Amino acid sequence: MQEYWELYMKTIDGAIATVQVNAGISTELPSEDKFYVGFIKLSMKMPNERGLIGEDEETQLSFIEDKIEMEALRYRIGSYVGKIISKGEMTFIYYLKHEFEWPDVVKAAMGAFPDYEYTSGSKMDGDWEVYHKLLFPTPVEWQIIQNHKVCDHLKTQGDSLHLPRGIEHKAYFETLQQRDTFIERIESEGFKIKELMEPSEDTSMVGISFYRQDKPFYYDIDTLTLHLIDISVQCKGSYDGWETSIVKI
Repeated sequence: MQEYWELYMKTIDGAIATVQVNAGISTELPSEDKFYVGFIKLSMKMPNERGLIGEDEETQLSFIEDKIEMEALRYRIGSYVGKIISKGEMTFIYYLKHEFEWPDVVKAAMGAFPDYEYTSGSKMDGDWEVYHKLLFPTPVEWQIIQNHKVCDHLKTQGDSLHLPRGIEHKAYFETLQQRDTFIERIESEGFKIKELMEPSEDTSMVGISFYRQDKPFYYDIDTLTLHLIDISVQCKGSYDGWETSIVKI
């Protein structure tokens, strides 16, 4: 199973949550041998004011996570796919080859931490709905993840992120009419067209690259790209990300 972990934030049941997911396994699904999902939900002792991990408890929670993983590997029962932290609770999620030994894994792991309260369980999930609907980022959440990676890279290069500069975007559509409708929308908002991309050997879709002077700071670029996603969806197309140059003070 390929390991490629992503960490992001979302809202679950009206509360802020931190989600960490092994996104690498998404290309290997559906699984041929793991039809059950198992969980351990423990109550944190010192969450912060937002119900997430508190600094004083982070090391201990990491010990617990490692212990659960060690026992799951010892029993050869399945794969660790993600965790959710929200409302003062941390939930570890595994996909299992069978569920009858899951209580033994839980007991062996959590028995080392008797001062922590927890619940656990398992159920059949051959379609991996928990992974797809709860752990794996939606297209919007995925865009925010990519936004912040680019922002982080710009910061490491000395960019302040607060200075406006040309930011180039791309979007793709199935028909010229859809693209023309999109062009009309974005031009009304001050964007300029850089290039129109026609069908090729690699794709039958038509594309467009366009740009505008904007700030690539985290919240600014999130707001902008989510707006462009909305417009592209309304025009029956798909937004395909952004890029910009480094600007130093």
